[in-house]
Amino acid sequence: MSQNQDVVIDKAQSTWSDLWKKEDYWAIWLGLAFSLLALYLYVFSYPADKLAQNNDVIAKAEATMQAEAARAPFKTIEWYQAQSTKKVKPAASDFAKSLNTYMGRPGSWSSSPMDGLIVDKAKAEAKAEKAKPAAEKAKAAAAEALATATLAQEAAAAAQFGDTALNSAADKKIQDWRAAERKASKAADKTKVKSYNLLTTLPVLFVGLALAFGIGIAVMGQAFMPFVIGFAGVFVFTVLAMVLGSWSVTKYYGVSTEAWAILLGMLLANTIGTPKWIKPALQVEFYIKTGLVLLGCEILLDKIIAIGIPGLFVAWVVTPIVLIGTYIFGQKIVKMPSKTLNITISADMSVCGTSAAIAAAAACRAKKEELALSVGISLLFTAIMMIVMPIVIKALGLPDVLGGAWIGGTIDSTGAVAAAGAFLGERAMYVAATIKMIQNVLIGVSAFCIAVYWVTKVDRVEGAEVHFTEVWHRFPKFVLGFLAASVIFSYYSGLLGPDVSNGLITAGAIKSATSPLRAWCFTLSFAAIGLATNFRELASYFKGGKPVILYVCGQSFNLALTLAMAYVMFYLVFPEITARI
Repeated sequence: MSQNQDVVIDKAQSTWSDLWKKEDYWAIWLGLAFSLLALYLYVFSYPADKLAQNNDVIAKAEATMQAEAARAPFKTIEWYQAQSTKKVKPAASDFAKSLNTYMGRPGSWSSSPMDGLIVDKAKAEAKAEKAKPAAEKAKAAAAEALATATLAQEAAAAAQFGDTALNSAADKKIQDWRAAERKASKAADKTKVKSYNLLTTLPVLFVGLALAFGIGIAVMGQAFMPFVIGFAGVFVFTVLAMVLGSWSVTKYYGVSTEAWAILLGMLLANTIGTPKWIKPALQVEFYIKTGLVLLGCEILLDKIIAIGIPGLFVAWVVTPIVLIGTYIFGQKIVKMPSKTLNITISADMSVCGTSAAIAAAAACRAKKEELALSVGISLLFTAIMMIVMPIVIKALGLPDVLGGAWIGGTIDSTGAVAAAGAFLGERAMYVAATIKMIQNVLIGVSAFCIAVYWVTKVDRVEGAEVHFTEVWHRFPKFVLGFLAASVIFSYYSGLLGPDVSNGLITAGAIKSATSPLRAWCFTLSFAAIGLATNFRELASYFKGGKPVILYVCGQSFNLALTLAMAYVMFYLVFPEITARI
């Protein structure tokens, strides 16, 4: 056998062994395994007779909505009442409920951190009783708003919906009723306080996560027990960050759990130093790559299509322009000393925050300090923008769809996008979250393009031939798991239809299973970033404040271009799509 044949065989064997010896693949296996379990628990196990019954209710509601749409030039009270009957509730098994309970995170608290960890039955009942007067008041206000809206609609109907002024007045009163209904619903939710004790569930979650990640660590050739021991330290920092992130004061100022995880870790790492026994568990990329595979479950293609072409333009045209423009600006104008830091910040700011930063850093092989710096800047500006943008949008009097699209295309974190959008209203929150979902699709695309650019341009040796295998080796494989999860969940979402999908997949498999675990994986990774970061190592990257200048200038460009594109697409080119949202 020739030497060349030996090399080919060695490479083939190495490729196959990568499937169980490389971190990216383990992230795929763990993420997809849990995703499929979630589908089984909330979708495949759903009773067939109940599904048929739901479909009958949905069909009747849609017939009513179509009749009302033909009757009036605005969405009537009957239209909204019919729409409310289309909501499908997930039917969770006892095992699914237990799984959700054990992934529970600290609740909101104001005076004592223990209130976020333990709520006994007596305290839950006391909280529920305390919330009842406000709930009754909100319910009465909603009933009064409905009566007022009914009178306004009847006046418009008496004129056979031919009077524009009466139609507008009726539409406004109906929207006021809808707002009152949402307030009443939120107030009613506060009367449904459940007791919990995280001091009993967190140890079980710790064991489950330690085993899942620990087995992967062991198969990849590292020591199992040192990892588990160190993981206990990372887990404690993660829980502390979640407790602080749930504090009413920090929630008000937008200081997220992720930010606390990094701050707490850095505080220890840069004072007494991270203990040696914790270091084997500082597996930053393993945690977040698994979380990113789980994030793929939330990218539902039928939801993306529902918002139409305007959303695609805002997310898929603006984003690459901003990414490339910011990178060139960083190289030519700011003169960033590190190209890898430049592209990591550019991807973080333009695509979707920390998720894109991880993918970009893996594709260009950025240093861990550069990744930590990019994530830190992103979290800081995300907190600021989450608070400031809704205020600016309100002050400028921008329409809710335009405001939502602007938020979705510019704020980095998905959670922050939803929170900022909710401040503007239900419609804005839907648009913002959907735009961000569309933008998240570009995680894989941007990682692939960065890998190609780095292999063919940045790291290419002059005169050397470029092989596709080099791109493949550099490409972050966990992105394949992210895409696979998206395709699987999108397939079943499309199969079930939008209303059933909202209940079984969005509210069930995603909200109750994959999303909570993703949040744990992300926070674990941020805690590990903090514990592994040394200020002295970061200092050299801050010379002249260039990373901050790059982010601020890039984000300013992003804000201007996204607002312009959203206005043009939603209000000038496709106003009929905007009217249907």
